[in-house]
Amino acid sequence: MLLAMTAGLPAQTTSPQIAFTFDDLPAHGPLPPGMARPVPAASILATLKREHMPPVYGFVNGFRVAQYPYQIHILEAWHAAGEPLGNHTWSHPEFDKLTLPAYEADIARNEPLLRKVDPNGDWRWFRYPFLEEGNTIARREALRVWLAQHGYRIAEVSMDFQDYQWNNVYARCAAQHNQAAIDSLHASYLAAADESIIVYRQVAQKLYNRDVPYVLLLHVGAFDARMLPDLIALFRSRGFTFITLQQAMADPIYSFDPQVRSPSGNTFNEMVAQARNVNIPYITDRSKQLDATCPAQPRVTLQVRSSASARAHSSSSRRRPAA
Repeated sequence: MLLAMTAGLPAQTTSPQIAFTFDDLPAHGPLPPGMARPVPAASILATLKREHMPPVYGFVNGFRVAQYPYQIHILEAWHAAGEPLGNHTWSHPEFDKLTLPAYEADIARNEPLLRKVDPNGDWRWFRYPFLEEGNTIARREALRVWLAQHGYRIAEVSMDFQDYQWNNVYARCAAQHNQAAIDSLHASYLAAADESIIVYRQVAQKLYNRDVPYVLLLHVGAFDARMLPDLIALFRSRGFTFITLQQAMADPIYSFDPQVRSPSGNTFNEMVAQARNVNIPYITDRSKQLDATCPAQPRVTLQVRSSASARAHSSSSRRRPAA
């Protein structure tokens, strides 16, 4: 199927370009048993260095540092490695569940942390949590005005394969020691990434009759870290060269404001297609397949019978979120 889809792309005279970006620093998703929280980000940094990647933005949610103060060291390590940081809001809220002033305050609340870690950095790049830009055009445009007034540029996304879905499943499979399932995750992750390359390039051809500098959304999860070397190799095998976020966003297409509602989250070119009434291909939904992989084990309920009253009591364990 992917080969057939590739046939719809015209021959390229120049290499397509892409900027990798990571959301949810300093921490995203559950971890396999025994893995320390700093490991995924450290692995990502090591891969970026080894593969000679250009600077890669990491978008920060500060609430994690408030909950687990040691995680500021993850942000410091990112900065020390020469990778820039951006603003992903303090608490990763859903835009339409807050008032506009409350959402703006959540963005501003992140700034002291960003300034502390990277006082001279270009961190006034904003990435919408969930890519949600608002359920009304008026609300969407009002936030854009606020962002511009506070010196922010929007870090658009123009390629996405919902990589975050693999991180939860990987943690479950690792806990169950299911190597065959982990191998299947490896294959499906790369298949999804490959499909996104083909589909989003087709979207660009329909909208602009050319490739554009793409911006890929990734997350700092354990499986993303594991897969990053293979993901970089995949993009190289498809002819891509790697650029910075700033270089990608310098393309004139990103200066266009589609002015469409985006309550559930869409990539930039999906919104442009919506504004122009252009039909675009769909990406395969792999969520059901992933949900069915290494399903969570049912909790064991222990029945403790009292000799005095013969009452049954059930007990279940509560786990603190991995930190």
